[in-house]
Amino acid sequence: MGSLFRSEEMALCQLFLQSEAAYACVSELGELGLVQFRDLNPDVNAFQRKFVNEVRRCDEMERKLRYLEKEIKKDGIPMLDTGESPEAPQPREMIDLEATFEKLENELREVNQNAEALKRNFLELTELKHILRKTQVFFDEMADNQNEDEQAQLLGEEGVRASQPGQNLKLGFVAGVILRERLPAFERMLWRACRGNVFLRQAMIETPLEDPTNGDQVHKSVFIIFFQGDQLKTRVKKICEGFRATLYPCPEAPADRREMAMGVMTRIEDLNTVLGQTQDHRHRVLVAAAKNLKNWFVKVRKIKAIYHTLNLFNLDVTQKCLIAECWVPLLDIETIQLALRRGTERSGSSVPPILNRMQTFENPPTYNRTNKFTKAFQALIDAYGVASYREMNPAPYTIITFPFLFAVMFGDLGHGAIMALFGLWMIRKEKGLAAQKTDNEIWNIFFGGRYIIFLMGVFSMYTGLIYNDIFSKSLNIFGSHWHLSYNKSTVMENKFLQLSPKGDYEGAPYPFGMDPIWQVAGANKIIFHNAYKMKISIIFGVIHMIFGVVMSWHNHTYFRNRISLLYEFIPQLVFLLLLFFYMVLLMFIKWIKFAATNDKPYSEACAPSILITFIDMVLFNTPKPPPENCETYMFMGQHFIQVLFVLVAVGCIPVMLLAKPLLIMQARKQANVQPIAGATSDAEAGGVSNSGSHGGGGGHEEEEELSEIFIHQSIHTIEYVLGSVSHTASYLRLWALSLAHAQLAEVLWTMVLSIGLKQEGPVGGIVLTCVFAFWAILTVGILVLMEGLSAFLHTLRLHWVEFQSKFYKGQGYAFQPFSFDAIIENGAAAAEE
Repeated sequence: MGSLFRSEEMALCQLFLQSEAAYACVSELGELGLVQFRDLNPDVNAFQRKFVNEVRRCDEMERKLRYLEKEIKKDGIPMLDTGESPEAPQPREMIDLEATFEKLENELREVNQNAEALKRNFLELTELKHILRKTQVFFDEMADNQNEDEQAQLLGEEGVRASQPGQNLKLGFVAGVILRERLPAFERMLWRACRGNVFLRQAMIETPLEDPTNGDQVHKSVFIIFFQGDQLKTRVKKICEGFRATLYPCPEAPADRREMAMGVMTRIEDLNTVLGQTQDHRHRVLVAAAKNLKNWFVKVRKIKAIYHTLNLFNLDVTQKCLIAECWVPLLDIETIQLALRRGTERSGSSVPPILNRMQTFENPPTYNRTNKFTKAFQALIDAYGVASYREMNPAPYTIITFPFLFAVMFGDLGHGAIMALFGLWMIRKEKGLAAQKTDNEIWNIFFGGRYIIFLMGVFSMYTGLIYNDIFSKSLNIFGSHWHLSYNKSTVMENKFLQLSPKGDYEGAPYPFGMDPIWQVAGANKIIFHNAYKMKISIIFGVIHMIFGVVMSWHNHTYFRNRISLLYEFIPQLVFLLLLFFYMVLLMFIKWIKFAATNDKPYSEACAPSILITFIDMVLFNTPKPPPENCETYMFMGQHFIQVLFVLVAVGCIPVMLLAKPLLIMQARKQANVQPIAGATSDAEAGGVSNSGSHGGGGGHEEEEELSEIFIHQSIHTIEYVLGSVSHTASYLRLWALSLAHAQLAEVLWTMVLSIGLKQEGPVGGIVLTCVFAFWAILTVGILVLMEGLSAFLHTLRLHWVEFQSKFYKGQGYAFQPFSFDAIIENGAAAAEE
């Protein structure tokens, strides 16, 4: 089989590179992305490797680029992203890049420092401007009060002057600004510390001020404190210092204050001019850097990745050759050799690289080639566990079975169309949407699974046509083939009258899917849909499990595991066929042989229950007597065949349980081999089971003890036998979710949309519009999104547990090649986080 059905064949190769050509060759391999290097220096500290200094230099360049990126984003400057990936620079170009980044960083830091100093000066001058304005108001108010006192004295009001004996005392004052939220505590502290011997006046600065340190907008207030004496002055200044209030000189004379205010305004205007020029220069520097920043990041990350990879290599004794070991896909060896040749030519070396294939007993990595269509389906499989090396890959079959089983649960033509259109929109716009590179995790999941969503929608439309269900209503495409043969008035007056379909069908049944008459049925609609969907769920489930067991045959034959093929695969298949596939055959026999239009003994009244028949078969019970003129069995010899099938199926259990361990024990006795490490292969002692194993390595590297083999075989046999029953019942979720989805859609139509459809007149149009919007929101939010997610998770479980447990071990490890694309993508994602 091709690589689509199994992982790629891998080879462990040894690579010899001339020291001068190593950088260019590794660069070419990074562009190719088909080589996974092994660490040949696992015991060497990361700081003691050969190229650790180059890696440190790259780290320093990345730090400078991140600083530039932060400053560019702070100013909201768009960064040019052409989508192209420049080649990795030559080692000598590192010096030029370092010099460029150093120059840009120093220039930007110097500009930022100058701008911060200018903003600090601007803030101080602005605060001083507000202090001069506000204190002028304070002093004007004091002057007005003093004039009133003088006028009162001239009029002979001696009591006024006597009441203010200290008005001629000399008061000192300090003025400053403080953060508005600190002002109440500041005022209380002044009152307590100075025992009420100070006078505080304050006024808010209406416009917020910019903090030069972090650029935040802060609200401040101007204050002026009057006091008497040096002791209070010292105490007031200490309190101001403790509350981080800024004090400014404020002259006492009005003329001096006016002169200072004019000087402050002149300096503010000059600072505004200088600040504007500084910001323009900073903006020009950042715009020039933004044009090349993305390319610089790519170049630095490529250089760093190359030197990090070179640190995995070994030096030969002459210190002139680097030796590497790597896993490569067997089909791509020639492509890799061509890349090595190109790297050698680029470096100018005359010594060609040597790529030798090595023999190894190590388990190779698993590499499944994918494209944008199969990538999402492969991710579903790898989420359960990476396939063992060369194990059958379920992904190609999952492309069909996954959306189909989802559609069985989600079958609705309308809901499926919504989902398919959403997936088709993402597919048509995938280039533009992929270029946006958002960090929204939910959107990335939807976009990554766009092909799955589209197929799930298309398959849901198909099953919706089979169920004849569109938003809980039916499509009468071909016209109903059921016609009323009873008295119409009697039928219309009896709402819960259950009608028999016998004699009411004319000609052949409805040509495709359900007859639309079932949509208007009342009492027996649920009964009919229950029976139909329950049976098809079991049929699809049994066929799906049989297909999984057949897939194990491909694994056993490929790995030449004859013991597992004869004593695991055959008994498992026989057990499943004789019990559960026989039950499926009984369903088809019942559908074919018994009908409502037939007479006894093949009428609907004589049709036996498949579940009761299967239980009687397994328990060897005698069937209950059938109704009059009906037959006990559906076909001749049914009782003998059922007894034979059960006996053979039960006989398969000890074969699965004992045959393989006993044969391994006999083989060891004949070879007279004691349990020692690494003496036997997976075909001889490994591969004990193909059901339910998850995690771990690929095959058995060490020979197991016989007791462990017996225990493992017992566990897996019991798991398979009991799992066959539980897994078959598990597929009934197809019926349950399909029924729930249909009932929810009917509830929304009946209890929401039908209310708007019953309204008449102009008001009815407005009501219908509102009701339709509400119904549409509930339909998309509940029936498409929530029900879709529920059906998706149930489908995922059916594939992981019921299907893949029959053949898929998932004990491998993924092939992780040295690829620039993956490194740059991961680096960009980490930077965004």
